[in-house]
Amino acid sequence: MSKVQSQSISIELKNPNGVKEGYEDYSGKLPSTTRKRLEKYGIDLSKGYPKRPNEIPLFLDDAYKIRNQVNPEYVERGIGADPEKKALFSGAKQVVNLTKYIGTEIIGLQLQDLNEKQLDELALLIAERVVVVFRDQDLSPQKHLEIGSYYGEVEVHPLTAQVLPGSTVVWDKFNRGGPLIEFQKGASGSYWHTDLDHEFSPAGITHLHLDSIPSVGGDTGYISGYAAFDKLSPSFQKFLEGKKAIHKSAHRYYKRDDLLAGPQHLEREHDLVVTHPVTGWKSLFVNPAHVVRIVGLERDESDLILKYLNDVFAKNLDIQVRINWQGSGPGEDGIIKPVSVLWDNRISQHVAIPDYNDSWEGSVRHAHRVTSLSIPTKFDPESKSQREALGLDKK
Repeated sequence: MSKVQSQSISIELKNPNGVKEGYEDYSGKLPSTTRKRLEKYGIDLSKGYPKRPNEIPLFLDDAYKIRNQVNPEYVERGIGADPEKKALFSGAKQVVNLTKYIGTEIIGLQLQDLNEKQLDELALLIAERVVVVFRDQDLSPQKHLEIGSYYGEVEVHPLTAQVLPGSTVVWDKFNRGGPLIEFQKGASGSYWHTDLDHEFSPAGITHLHLDSIPSVGGDTGYISGYAAFDKLSPSFQKFLEGKKAIHKSAHRYYKRDDLLAGPQHLEREHDLVVTHPVTGWKSLFVNPAHVVRIVGLERDESDLILKYLNDVFAKNLDIQVRINWQGSGPGEDGIIKPVSVLWDNRISQHVAIPDYNDSWEGSVRHAHRVTSLSIPTKFDPESKSQREALGLDKK
């Protein structure tokens, strides 16, 4: 009778997303305008910049636990705000709609100075126009976070580098760890996406503040989910209403009880058509980067429908806006002043267009992003589409 000897195997797990915990010192590479802003507002760079969380989750169950319930203190700003937005608009030099259906620029206001009434009216404007632009901003990282906290629970990302907890660094050379592919041959498409739609409570308002702007390129495109829904036939709209879709995370984690399965994405289920709680308008809540399937359909059926819906977003230029960060160009000092853009992820897709300076030298793209989480999306069968609510289809 032969003896069987048991052997133990030791496995060292590395983070599947290729990131390290704690500080990394890229402070010496900071654009001059970014360094000036951070030093002005008391950000300590002596330990390095930027900083990732000290404990980055490896396992899927730990990642799910980070935010897995409704925020009981969430308030939907914009509900009850003045429809005419008198407090917000009265202090502006000019309010310009960038296209017919999406995008507004407010000229002459500092976000740092807005009171709660004005912030409520801004939330209403974002809910109606999807994306709002403010140029020539003097905004501290602390105030950036304060505004985000007013709009909801600030998402403190478990992996990404941050200047302060909840203020994610968007600095492409650093974030990617490799070169930007500026030009791709063929019909390569674009990385249209929605931020943090895999969350239990998806992202509501995101506020991206660029404190260093390239001299040319790096525009951000946005598409209206309201208008995309209105592009569909009434029969197709009815088919989609009430259906659910699975959204995956951008990052991956190990299954604790099945390491050999390899890294897995978080997945959560949300309505395919959502009703915005402020406007009451229906919107498509789908994007090509994270939505992997429609619940209840065969895979081929789901893939076919998702491709068509994402084509509706991408191919209809009349429901898109392209935000140019340079605006009227540099001032007398040769520097383009910082710009803030705020949008609602529940009713939009967006993409950063990769045609800008990607070196460590010269005018580069550096930003901080603060995202306010909302509550789980809902579909109200009694709600109306944007065109229906505004009477845009009346003869």
